[in-house]
Amino acid sequence: MAKLTKDEFISSLKEMNLLEIKELVDAMKEEFGVDPSAVAVAAPAAGAAADAAPSTVTVSIADGGAAKVAVIKVVKEITGLGLKESKDIVDNKGVVKENIPTDEANDIKAKLEEAGATVEVK
Repeated sequence: MAKLTKDEFISSLKEMNLLEIKELVDAMKEEFGVDPSAVAVAAPAAGAAADAAPSTVTVSIADGGAAKVAVIKVVKEITGLGLKESKDIVDNKGVVKENIPTDEANDIKAKLEEAGATVEVK
C-alpha cells in the first residue's frame, strides 16, 4: 500500500461525510489504541507553549561592570569586531548580537556575566 502524504490524507477526509469520519476515528482507536481526538487536543497546547517563547532574541549590554576591559574582550570574541567597535558596544550599552537562537543567547549571556557585565536578553 502506498503511503499517503498529509495533503492527500486531508483531501480524502474532505470527501468523507461525518459518519465516515467517525468510523475512521473509531477504527484508529481500535487499531492503535489511541484516541486521535485526544492527540489533536494535546498538539495545539504543546504548540502554544512553544510559541510563547520567542525563537530568536537579541543580547545587549545593560552595564559594562567594573571589569570593563574583560567585557570588551568577550564582546570582541563573540562579535568578531575590532577592539574599538567592541568598546563602543560596551560603553554605549549596545546590542552584542541580534536575531539569534535562545540557546546561543544564553551561552553569550553566561560569558558576558562571567566577565562582569549585566546583560539583557530580549
